[in-house]
Order: sequence, then C-alpha cells, then structure tokens
Amino acid sequence: MRAHNERLVLSMLRNEGPMAKAEIARATGLSAQTISVIMRKLEEEGLLERGDPIRGRVGQPSVPMHLAPDGAYFFGLMVGRRSLDMVLINFIGEVLGRVHVANPYPTPDGVVDFALTAIGELRAKLPPDRTERIAGLGIAIPFQLWEWSISIDASIEEMAAWRTRDIQSELAERLEFPVYMRNDASAACGAELVFGTGDRPRDFLHFFIGYFVGGGMVLNGSLYTGRTGNAAAFGSMPIPGLGGTHLQLIDVASLSVLEQALKTRGMPTRELWDSPANWSFGGEILENWIFEACAGMAYAIASASSVVDVEAVLIDGWMPAQVRRRFSVETTRALRNIEMNGIVTPEIREGTIGPDARSLGAASLPLSERYLVDLNALMMAP
Repeated sequence: MRAHNERLVLSMLRNEGPMAKAEIARATGLSAQTISVIMRKLEEEGLLERGDPIRGRVGQPSVPMHLAPDGAYFFGLMVGRRSLDMVLINFIGEVLGRVHVANPYPTPDGVVDFALTAIGELRAKLPPDRTERIAGLGIAIPFQLWEWSISIDASIEEMAAWRTRDIQSELAERLEFPVYMRNDASAACGAELVFGTGDRPRDFLHFFIGYFVGGGMVLNGSLYTGRTGNAAAFGSMPIPGLGGTHLQLIDVASLSVLEQALKTRGMPTRELWDSPANWSFGGEILENWIFEACAGMAYAIASASSVVDVEAVLIDGWMPAQVRRRFSVETTRALRNIEMNGIVTPEIREGTIGPDARSLGAASLPLSERYLVDLNALMMAP
C-alpha cells in the first residue's frame, strides 16, 4: 500500500505539476500525516525537490514539491524498418542524449549491438554517481517483423531470425536494469499520454506515420493495447482504391510510399530517414503523397469512428512539423467529403510529440511501470 501511495503521489505531480502537501492530500484523499511521511521519503530518495515557498497567505508559507529531474533516468529504443534510435531521458522527460542510425532493415544481431553501444555512449553523459539511477530500458518495435521482408526489400533469411529471437530477454541478460517492450505505434500513442502537451482528450485515436503507418487508441484516459498488444492496427484497415479495388491504409499513408516515389524519380532517399529536419524535397512528389495519404486516412477514421466513439484523432509521424500540420488540415478536409450520418465526427488534431514519439514512448515504459499509476483508472474505480 505504501509503494502504491508513493506512485500515486509521483503520478499526481507529473500530471498536475508542483503541488504543496495539503493540495496533494486533498487531491488523493490521503491523510496529511500519510502525505508528509511519503513526501519526506521520496525527497530523501532524491525523487522529489522542494520549490520556493509561496508567501503572502495566512499561516505558514506553502512549499510546493516537484519531481526531481535527476531522480531517475530511462533509455528508450526505437526499432524502425529503416532506422534505429536510442534516447536517454530524465525523470521529467527531458531528452539528455540520443543516438540515431539509418540502415536498410533491422536484424536481431544489429539491433542488440546498436542498443548496447548506444547505451554505453549515452550512459557516459551522466555523472558517475548518477548511473545507479538508471531505472530501465523500453523498446518500441513493430511486431512480426519477419512478415514484412519483401515489403521492405530485406533479406528473407536474415529477417526470419526475428521468429525465434527475443531481444527483450537478450538485452535484459546483459543489462543491470529491467527491459520492457511494446508495439511501436502503441508506444508512440503512449508518449502522447505521458509527455503530451496541451488539452489532451480522454478518448482519442492516434496515427503515427512511419515507414508504415500505425495506430494507437486511448479510452477513458488509458492506453488500450488489446489482447495481443496490437490493438488499433490502422495500417491494416481496408480503404477503397481505384476502379472498385481495395487497398490497405499502409498502401497510401506510409513513408514507404513516399520513398518509392522518390526512387522512381531517381532521387536519393537517405535524407528521408536521417532526420525529418533535413528533408529538402517537396513539390509535386510530396503534395501527391499528402493528398492520397490524407484521403485514405479519412476513410480509416470514418470506419474507426463507427466502432469507437472518440473525441479526437491525433496525427503524428516521422516528418517535419509543417508536413504534420498539412496532414491535419487535409485529413479534416477529406473527412468532410465522406458521408458520416449517424456518427459524431471526431476533431482532427496534430500530435504534440513529433518524430521522437516512438523512442520517447519506449522510454516511458520503465517510467510508467516503476513510478506511476493510472490516475484515470483510480478515478473510475467504485
């Protein structure tokens, strides 16, 4: 119970920002004495810090408490079909360092080697007396990678190794902290929950446009991953094609489609995966891709909205901010052209995390598992 209450306090401070002990007691329903004991312990452990006293009120000055940035550290590994990313974040979600490599396709050996090398490089950025505060590694990875060998121009033999390899266990055996894993698109959605900014709806769908478009779903303020951990796999959703044919959303709303368009024009594709900030192409190729992708996404959103009643749809991806903004505008426009009788059309918004959503979502896994509780579930409990 004590451990649960400690996580409850940490979750409250993460959600609400700095709060005084009396405010936390009122918000959690715990006694003032219990909160004092918890806050003292968390402060001694270096997880909380005192803010400046707030004066000018009757009685003793109020002292807000906040999360200590160096209270804990977390690694987040993103395994993409064209790139690998590792980030190191602190207790409040600030990125302290990152390692990124673009590669033709991921193999188990390559991912494990990259992870260990990147962790060593990023660990060196911490003061020696802080490395013991590393609390875990999270992995965001597409599930069933071996099924996409042909689609990503990868070696069938090398990709087949994913059937039998368990990189979560392999890395856990070689690291002194726990390792967690989640589907990459769900992880991106989870990053919006933990680190997102602005007015976040309680129910929303989340699209992340990577090599293949993927999705996530939040219901009652909590990430829903389903029985197999692959819920909201919007990339597989059927959409209409030309001449009465049918496609899947991945066939139009994925960066792989843009990559192929660049190749067809004889243009280099490396910058597509190095960094979204470095995209130098545009014009007709980019405009055509955005138009077709958004038309497909509008159909997928209409279909999903007939099953799940959500307030909003958030669109994010491995893309420049201005392209993400265009996706929001063009998908909204395309949705207006679809018959939605009997369905409340959700608002289309931009995601607030950006290209790092999958790696930050990965890093949020050890943070959530070790230090947080689901406040929404607590509020809904009888």
